[in-house]
Amino acid sequence: MRLVTEPAFVTETRIAYDTVADSYAEELRDLLDASPWDRAMLGTFAELVGGAGPVGDLGCGPGRLTGYLASLGLDVFGVDLSPGMVDAARRAHPGLRFEVGSMAALDLEDGSLAGALAWYSLIHTPPEELPAVVAELARVLAPGGRLLTGFQVGDERRRITQGYGHDVAFDAYRLQPDFVVGLCVAAGLVVEARLVREPHGPYEKTPQAGLLARKPG
Repeated sequence: MRLVTEPAFVTETRIAYDTVADSYAEELRDLLDASPWDRAMLGTFAELVGGAGPVGDLGCGPGRLTGYLASLGLDVFGVDLSPGMVDAARRAHPGLRFEVGSMAALDLEDGSLAGALAWYSLIHTPPEELPAVVAELARVLAPGGRLLTGFQVGDERRRITQGYGHDVAFDAYRLQPDFVVGLCVAAGLVVEARLVREPHGPYEKTPQAGLLARKPG
């Protein structure tokens, strides 16, 4: 049996989010209340995929958006790389399902999801690795299914050493919307909408983007 070595960026990201999980969950618990643009995109996503089948919140963190989508009537579950985040999500939303997993290799059947949310969860993967990740997201979407992703706008790598009151060591990548559009198109998806907005609130330093894409069929 051949052992596969986990990429260093994956290990660093897991350790960082395990470290900050409880602090992150507490500090950002009500962030969506102050984000009307994000609620608008999530609401549109929910309207388009509602009733069509299960939805995966992929890179769900402590489940705050999983819970929000459930409140909009979606059959939604969460997946996150960090066991600490999954524990926090299960405590906060005991009626929902959360599992540890990787967006690069989802334990899901082909075409099994009506929707996939990757909300600020692509940003820790090096850009050269993202084509395979977006292709994996496209794989698990049913024909007609939607992908909604959010990210910070830019074209640089940031080394993060402090987060939510903790010492950490991992990378985050700002992405250009046209680059993410290209990833979606290469994975066979049709981009339906994009929103680029100015930074708002204490956590945002650069423009923010949301992108909605559909799997043809």
